[in-house]
Amino acid sequence: MTSPLSPEEIETLARRRASAKLGWYVHAAAFVLVNALLFAMSRYAFGTRPWSIYPLLGWGLGLVLHGVSVFLLGSGDGLRERMVQREREALQREQAQKQQDQHRP
Repeated sequence: MTSPLSPEEIETLARRRASAKLGWYVHAAAFVLVNALLFAMSRYAFGTRPWSIYPLLGWGLGLVLHGVSVFLLGSGDGLRERMVQREREALQREQAQKQQDQHRP
């Protein structure tokens, strides 16, 4: 069971998620622009052989995986969030143990 987030934690998490989404949008824009240029080059500058499909497919797979990690796995119940929560709880237990040890005679 997770404890409620403090306002600072909510702010940090919201900023991290917004940055991840913005990063994906920048990635998608670069993908469209570069692949449009490659398509134009393969079509008009270097003949009609459609070699530009290969970078489009490879980069497209990377873009899809990036989107999955941002929009599906980064929603808050993802593996990363659970791992962060476990580490936070472990650190809190260690801190509580140290405080108890200091108060023992």
